[in-house]
Amino acid sequence: MGRKNHRMLPFPLSIAQLFFRLAIASVVLKAGLTKTASWGGTVQRFADEYQVPILPPEVAALMAATFELSCSTLLALGLATRVATLPLLGMIAVIQTFVYPHAWSDHLTWGSILIFLLTRGGGPLSLDYLVGLEPAPTGTAEGEHHAQRRA
Repeated sequence: MGRKNHRMLPFPLSIAQLFFRLAIASVVLKAGLTKTASWGGTVQRFADEYQVPILPPEVAALMAATFELSCSTLLALGLATRVATLPLLGMIAVIQTFVYPHAWSDHLTWGSILIFLLTRGGGPLSLDYLVGLEPAPTGTAEGEHHAQRRA
């Protein structure tokens, strides 16, 4: 008996983009909420443990919490997705370089997802797509599938 060539059905890119946005948003939102829950402790942690160069602990903590809360919300909604990835990529670079250089596996995972979203956008299941900030997918299996369905 010969083996049949079984092909996996392609996983919809739009679902992957949604899952990537929600995965990163959940991690980052949790970090932002933790920071705001105990602001005094957060500022102290930035002074003692994180020690971000150049920035005073109060400024670094405020920037981190602001980016975490705002960018996670934007990613969850798929609004300004590409723009929302930039501060988070910057934060990952700073954290990896100055704060937790041993946490490269987490940072590599999060950074890879953010780079994917930066270069591919939030996808058809996003507010970006709904309001016209992202064009319809073309040149992909998903885009070709949509084009065939319209024809």
